[in-house]
Amino acid sequence: MVYAYVRVSTSTQTVENQIFEIENWAKANNFVVDKWIQETASGTKSVNERKLGSILKRMKKDDSLILTEVSRLGRNIMQIMGVLNLCMERGINIFTIKENYRLGNTINSKVLAFAFGLSAEIERNLISQRTREALARKRAEGAVLGRPKGFSLKLLGKENLIKDFLKCGATLAEIRRELNVSRSTLYNFMRAKSLS
Repeated sequence: MVYAYVRVSTSTQTVENQIFEIENWAKANNFVVDKWIQETASGTKSVNERKLGSILKRMKKDDSLILTEVSRLGRNIMQIMGVLNLCMERGINIFTIKENYRLGNTINSKVLAFAFGLSAEIERNLISQRTREALARKRAEGAVLGRPKGFSLKLLGKENLIKDFLKCGATLAEIRRELNVSRSTLYNFMRAKSLS
């Protein structure tokens, strides 16, 4: 069987680009994808906590796993190498589109898998370092970072609803339960928006 795996880290990201790349690659290489695995999960989660883990358990010798890039397997080299090693030991083929490699149970595949994992981890570390440096520079320039105090995505735009609850005599505990937020979230939001 041929499996295609697409993953994004947050719900604000989409898998469309990955699906598009895999569909084009599969068509150009005469592959038919039998099963698509899509998930929104951080690469830092263990493989067994993700859909990828359950699929890997079901895959058999000579099955294929297609993904856009090896970094979709995990966030660090040990995690990526663990997945690649498992697949190679079980005779599962991995095709990565961006790196344009087929990884199987050969010494060349093992060397390539190590190089991919290492380069992906180095790239992530560099991005993280640049982000930290940019945030430090912004702080030094006096910029206030993060969400404003009293900001809540759950309560954003519900100021009038909260006012209506208060006019009807609802207690803060009732409002909190109705809006499904913590006490501190509601209190901070109301304080920031001058609701009382």
